[in-house]
Amino acid sequence: MPALPIRRRWFSWCLAGAMGLSTGAQAVVTSPDVSTNDDRIMKQALDAARDRRWDDIDQAAIQDHVLAGYVEYHRLRARLATASAAEVNDFIVRHGDSPLADWMRGAAQTRFGQLGRFDDLLAISDGEPSATIRQCYYYTALLDRDPAEAAAGGEKLWHVGASQPEACDTLFSTLQQRGVLTDEDTWERMMLAWENGQDGLVTYLERGLDDSWQRAIDSFDSVRGNYAGVTRVPLDLGPDGEASGALIAAAMHGLTRADTEASLEAWRKIAPHVSLSDERRHRIEHDLAFYSMVRDVDNNQGWVDTTLPRLADADLIELRIRNAVTEGNWPNVARWSEALPPDVRAEAHWQYWLGRASEAMGDEAKARQAYQLAAQDRSFFGFAAADRLGQPYQLQMANTQVSTLQQELTGMLPVVKRTEALMRIGEEGLARSEWYTAAARDTPDQAEALADYAIRQGWFGMAIQTTIAAKQWDALPWRFPAAYRDSFIKWGELNQVDPYLLMGIARRESAFNPQATSPVGARGLMQLMPGTADHVARNLGISAPSTSELFEPQLNIRLGSTYIHSMLERYRGNRIAATAAYNAGPQRVDRWLTSAPREFDRFVESIPFRETRDYVQAVLAYRVIFESLAKQGDTQGVAMLSQAERQGNYDPTLIARN
Repeated sequence: MPALPIRRRWFSWCLAGAMGLSTGAQAVVTSPDVSTNDDRIMKQALDAARDRRWDDIDQAAIQDHVLAGYVEYHRLRARLATASAAEVNDFIVRHGDSPLADWMRGAAQTRFGQLGRFDDLLAISDGEPSATIRQCYYYTALLDRDPAEAAAGGEKLWHVGASQPEACDTLFSTLQQRGVLTDEDTWERMMLAWENGQDGLVTYLERGLDDSWQRAIDSFDSVRGNYAGVTRVPLDLGPDGEASGALIAAAMHGLTRADTEASLEAWRKIAPHVSLSDERRHRIEHDLAFYSMVRDVDNNQGWVDTTLPRLADADLIELRIRNAVTEGNWPNVARWSEALPPDVRAEAHWQYWLGRASEAMGDEAKARQAYQLAAQDRSFFGFAAADRLGQPYQLQMANTQVSTLQQELTGMLPVVKRTEALMRIGEEGLARSEWYTAAARDTPDQAEALADYAIRQGWFGMAIQTTIAAKQWDALPWRFPAAYRDSFIKWGELNQVDPYLLMGIARRESAFNPQATSPVGARGLMQLMPGTADHVARNLGISAPSTSELFEPQLNIRLGSTYIHSMLERYRGNRIAATAAYNAGPQRVDRWLTSAPREFDRFVESIPFRETRDYVQAVLAYRVIFESLAKQGDTQGVAMLSQAERQGNYDPTLIARN
């Protein structure tokens, strides 16, 4: 059969979903109408299933519920020790459009591996698993079925500088018995562990080496206490004389971080004589160039400039450009911009700096050409280039119109029904998993329909994540929804803060997920740390918020807008400095202003923390997008920066108060 056109494929997919069918799979039982009582019974059954209280589950009452598969998942998982591979595969097929399928496969791989049921493990696998423990069992299962693949997988798992799970023990020991993993592999892993600061693993691995390795171990001990001893490492260590390279590479790793200038001196002495793989030599020189530039080691700069073209690593050349921008060395900015790989050089970021360098050196035609290329991009430097040219910003916005029929059919899909049901019973984490699984697997048309549906339901965070999973970069109304707009306007007006700036911050911080929690404990839409929230609340004369209260959008926006207002006051209304302080803290920004370039673009480029540098660019670009979308995508009259922000001095005079 010829391929269906996209729109027809989309209709077929929706129709199959509406009929309760998973395309290419068997029927999935769904219930078109779910009462509040049914949801209550389902929630009770799911909670009981998690606790393995099977007698508390009324199976007849839930068997037609759209979420019945979740209880079935827990039942099957609880009896994986006796379940057959056929039962597991049957579950996976029936729930193939849900994350339940992958979760069941992963759980079964682990359990079958623990029990040594390797034939069954392979029967339910669909290639290499993602988790390390499952990889260990998977390649163990292949030891007799496919020895070559088992060896390749085992070697990859072995060559890491950290301890691996016990699940790998059988795999490693078998590969050692077969001569696949040799003493040389043990030595190389020992060096990786040393680089990684894993002293316990180093000691464990060392015990596995016999007396023929004693000379290598003695050399390691001498360098271990003194990195500079790398210049005295014999070049013929190990039984076959090939252990020196791994020791030298590991020692150079430590010396470069401890004393970059001394490390280059050592490298110059040994580089012509030591036998190293191209990969090891490249890694050593990449490290040396990187730390020489980050630490501004003047005596290393000549070597760096000579070496960068040979290494041809974009990240190093970008760092070299950044340093030249900070110094105001425009000939070097131009030189190294031209040295970037063509695909990287074409990016708006680097075209902007090529334009600035060309302009500073008097080549107006080349500067204008570079600015015009940069200004086509929807980004901080793309907008800055447009400002240089005096032209409106380019949004490159895609059409996000979805027909009424598409909307209706989307609402009938099993994944939508399951997501809505999970939302109703308070299982928002599971609901997001359902949604993102569908978004990542679907065709562009299907993902568009899901993003549109999420927006219409007010699931703003899920809509944004849908566009990310589906790589819908130009679907701006879905990527930048007017989420909580009334609250941002309200508290923006009360705190005299640009509401679009507030929306840009929240979009960057939480992607409009009010329940977002960061690894360090920041919470809510504007990702407030509890301590900061307490401080702001006290200044407002209100009670310190509880942890749960920080997830309330109104309070979170109120406190966040008050805090950014204080940062704006601190930096005389300058949004670049205030935004940087929101991310990195005002003390750091104050310090950066003492030695930063005075021009706004060079100040942003010189921010030493990549996270903050990217954060400032994203937030200010986002606010342009939000303001433009509020004008139906019209960028006329929209300005990323004020005249004072573009022309002011970025130095300590910007600080109004501490």
